Order: sequence, then C-alpha cells, then structure tokens
Amino acid sequence: MTSQVATIDFDEVSDELRAIRILGRLDIQGVNAVDAKLAFLAASQKHRVVVDLSGLEFIASIGIRSLVANAKAQQQKGGRMVLYTGNNEPVTKVLVTMGINNLIPMFTDSTKAQIAALA
Repeated sequence: MTSQVATIDFDEVSDELRAIRILGRLDIQGVNAVDAKLAFLAASQKHRVVVDLSGLEFIASIGIRSLVANAKAQQQKGGRMVLYTGNNEPVTKVLVTMGINNLIPMFTDSTKAQIAALA
C-alpha cells in the first residue's frame, strides 16, 4: 500500500446524516490537507456525522486532535459525531489506547455507527 497524504470526501446519507470518509495518513501533512474541509463538513447544517476512518493508513496526535475538536464543536451545537473504524485495527488500537473511544463513540460496524449518530 502506497502512503498518501489524506483525502476527504462525503455522502449525504439522509437529511439528518452525513458520512465523511478520510483516506491516507492523518499526520501533519494529512491534517493540513483535510482539516479545513473536515471542519466545514462536520459543522454544516447536518447535525449528525459519521467519520469513516476504515481507509486511514495512519493517525498521528495532530489527527486525533482534529477529530476531537470537530466532535466537540458538533456537540456544542447540539449535534453528534461518531467514528467508524471498520476492520482498521492499527487506527482503532491507537484511538483506544489514547482513550478517544471515551470521548467520541467508535464503531466497527457502519450500520451501528449510523444508528448511534442519529440517536
């Protein structure tokens, strides 16, 4: 697998739910490449967001900081952001080790992530 700077895209799942996918590496270069778009997409009128990290190759502390900041911003507006990690064991392990699962709900099942985001 070739390492790449992070990319971001999204789908409007419903009127209330947006799914945001981040691929590549969320290191300094990756965060610089996607942070503004992530903040824009997460802070939109859609108040429920699933961030799909299943295709992420690597996450550094600056990437974790970006996720936490966006989740807090959603929460302050009455919204909710959850993380979907799928079978991405390395990223899941980093997030759990850092205690992020205690701050942002994390799911390995995309359907459960969507249900939780809408709850």
